[in-house]
Amino acid sequence: MCDTYTFMNSQSVNRLARTELAPGLEISRIVTGLWQVADMEKDGAKLDPARGAADMAAYAEAGFDSFDMADHYGSAEEIAGHFNALVKGSKVRAKTRPALFTKWCPTPGEMTPQVVRAAVERALARMQTDRIDLLQFHWWIFRHPGWLDAMRELAQLRAEGLIGHLGLTNFDTDHLRLLVKHGVPVASNQVCFSLLDRRAAEDMTAFCVANNVRLLAYGTLAGGLLGEKWLGKAEPAPADIADWSKMKYKRFIDQIGGWEVLQGILRTLAGIAKKHGVSISNIASRWVLEQKAVAGIIVGARLGEREHRADNLRLFEFELDRDDHGRIDAALAATRRIAGDCGNEYRRPPYLTASGDLSHHLAGFPNVYQATAMPDRPARLRIDTGSVWEPLAGYSRAVRIGGRILVSGTTATHGAGESICPGDPQSQAVYILDKIAASIEALGGTMEDVVRTRIYLRDQSQWEGVSRVHGRYLGHVRPANTLVEVSGLVGGYDVEIEAEALVTDES
Repeated sequence: MCDTYTFMNSQSVNRLARTELAPGLEISRIVTGLWQVADMEKDGAKLDPARGAADMAAYAEAGFDSFDMADHYGSAEEIAGHFNALVKGSKVRAKTRPALFTKWCPTPGEMTPQVVRAAVERALARMQTDRIDLLQFHWWIFRHPGWLDAMRELAQLRAEGLIGHLGLTNFDTDHLRLLVKHGVPVASNQVCFSLLDRRAAEDMTAFCVANNVRLLAYGTLAGGLLGEKWLGKAEPAPADIADWSKMKYKRFIDQIGGWEVLQGILRTLAGIAKKHGVSISNIASRWVLEQKAVAGIIVGARLGEREHRADNLRLFEFELDRDDHGRIDAALAATRRIAGDCGNEYRRPPYLTASGDLSHHLAGFPNVYQATAMPDRPARLRIDTGSVWEPLAGYSRAVRIGGRILVSGTTATHGAGESICPGDPQSQAVYILDKIAASIEALGGTMEDVVRTRIYLRDQSQWEGVSRVHGRYLGHVRPANTLVEVSGLVGGYDVEIEAEALVTDES
């Protein structure tokens, strides 16, 4: 237990209310989330921005002076702009300068400098500021490589001073690692992290601690389901769950074992809460705050409707001891693990989101590459990915003949020739398998159709990291596989992978 949790003496507890997220960016450890603005506006009526700004000012004056929003959280950025005007006019009596975070969640496509700059300038205008403290980036499908172009351009805008720091939202560990190892400055990753969803405590935390990346945790109270209101209550019918947040986290509860498992956790938390004289929500939140990589937790606010500021301040009046953690661990032993890594709920089944099934959304994105027929063999389809070597060497990235798809040996080459993560075969494998997935998809298949892979590795001592990446992409498919050491891969790459898929009526 001592290696997992940081136990503090009583003098240190009250100092936990603030932390430095990144150099020069101090935040409150309870960040006020504005995603509920979208839910409050789902009938089409926008909130009064002046009233919303006044509500934000009340949070800031109470010490909750860090706010998280996004381009798709209804009018949250516009409300924040009115709040920013109050701050500039010295009409907010906060003890420290409020910090404003937003997110950019673009539709996958070509991420030109113009596209990226326009998105940032739109956010700056809405928020009435000349610098975004933390711009967090979300990308829907990693097999579309535009996210690397977007992050490169965002880094340039950061260098120009339009952005203070860059963060990510719902990135898994593999793609976070790829960005960091490729030299992109990443301050934080915002992920789901709670007693119900502990994926972020695994590989994500280990990587973040080793590479000075902080986590911003959302979903810590499961949309309010980790609270006194639900202790001892019967399982609600779907019609009884009105807001999007509860709709989403009820799906998490179903995944970990169901309503009775939740009740067991709530009973344990209630006992610990009674011991410390605090609420169940305090215990659930405190547990997340004590995790190694967590800089802060994001607690949603329904501006103008209800607030829990006084209760949340109690988080910094107590600490969980070894006995508390032991009791929590025993209650959690009855749960099942949420599938996959952080963010997978947005990219692969089961889609644990408010709508419950994002397949219709993801299916609306165009293929990364376009298949073309060979003039003299119209039944044979092929794709190019833009590599300079494809036309020069006279080969296709992938070819489909009937139900058979063959993917050429693929390296971590981005665009016309940029080498991704030189010297890091694990991150190269991530990029390669994304590229292979996009190639197969363009020819009408999926990774589930893969029956054969071959991995060529420059240094066999690096086999485990690459193999584990292969397992995360294809472990549920279990294709035939060969891994060999090749001392002289062309281009100085550390790994090259080829694949074969078979599309049948069963797939």
